[in-house]
Amino acid sequence: MGGVEMNKEKQAHDKKLLQAVADIKEAILQGQYEAAKGVNRIQLAVYFGIGKYISQHTRKGAWGTGALDTISNQLRRELPGLRGYSATNLKNMRLFYEAWQMLDANSSVATDELESTNAIAEIAADNSSVTTDEFVAIDIYHTLLVPVTREFPVEDFFKVPFTHHVEIYKQADLSARYYYIHRTAEEHLSVDELKRLLKNDAYGHREQIPSNFTKTISNTTMMRKAVMMFKDEYLLDFINVEEIGVRDSIDVDERVVEREIVNKVKNFIMTIGRDFTFMGNQQLLEVYGVEQFPDLLFFNRELNAMVVIELKTGEFKTSYLGQLMGYLTILDEKVRKQHENPSIGIVLCKSANREYVEFMIRDYSKPMGVATYKTADDMPENMRKALPDINALKKLISDKGQEDKEDEV
Repeated sequence: MGGVEMNKEKQAHDKKLLQAVADIKEAILQGQYEAAKGVNRIQLAVYFGIGKYISQHTRKGAWGTGALDTISNQLRRELPGLRGYSATNLKNMRLFYEAWQMLDANSSVATDELESTNAIAEIAADNSSVTTDEFVAIDIYHTLLVPVTREFPVEDFFKVPFTHHVEIYKQADLSARYYYIHRTAEEHLSVDELKRLLKNDAYGHREQIPSNFTKTISNTTMMRKAVMMFKDEYLLDFINVEEIGVRDSIDVDERVVEREIVNKVKNFIMTIGRDFTFMGNQQLLEVYGVEQFPDLLFFNRELNAMVVIELKTGEFKTSYLGQLMGYLTILDEKVRKQHENPSIGIVLCKSANREYVEFMIRDYSKPMGVATYKTADDMPENMRKALPDINALKKLISDKGQEDKEDEV
């Protein structure tokens, strides 16, 4: 009798796993059809739904040990060429769901953490014609909801590939996850670059730019925004020494860099961040008959403050802070409007000792930071070779223009 019972149990167990394979396979095929449209968030929704399904069946021991290996092998037999569904990846999907269970519309966690007025069906919005009956076991359209809050990076979340999410969800702190999601999406980080940030605890040292913001900006919200907004280094790859006719990058002075930034101010704004408006360069600031001319002046809508950037081509010097302090004092006293926040100053130089900057900047009363920059000529040789030659690029543009004219004729 014992053998018969064991055989029945095995058959029941095998039947469960075959049903699991069928359910997951159906979700994969439907997801592949949608993902063929190039929508990354569909793939994330599939993984989230599969992760939930696996979590519900494995955490309570419903499938027993070794189930994911069995399911993975069977999936690959039924769907030859299938990638991304190894036993390890199935576990990752489970962890992905469990790490973001707050986004599951039907979970108790979501009920506790999300108000109904504070959530939107990101996936369902694009697939309103699909009913939940079509996915009884794995609902890839109506499960994943995201909170509509200023903190949750909605758009960035769906831009980040699953391979990156696998690294990010390991962070227990939600704020840390949001930080790495935002940086991955904004900077198009590779997995290796993301791992490097995680290893170096970029979030823990998220005051990336050496600054005194935490001491000089009393408004906590603005201080956090300022800290997150500015980086410690910028790649001004739109400045090319050969193109502007300078013999060597050493010969590039502040005026040359400033001129190129002004000529390509859109590129510069895209580099430093969003919500910046260019107010001018070498703008006259006068007080008691003394004239001063800051290099670049911007207004940032998010900070509701003017941002003055002083360009330097050499190494950081403490005298730059005094110069910047003078600009900020005049701007706040003579230019700033009543509803605006205090101005912020950034020294942008070629190199700086971070520890030295942090030591010297701490006693200044105006919010200031020191960042460094690189031009195209400072890029590693292998990266520079990957870029098109300036003359070849000019010829390509010229040839294209000629072709367009011929087409018009």
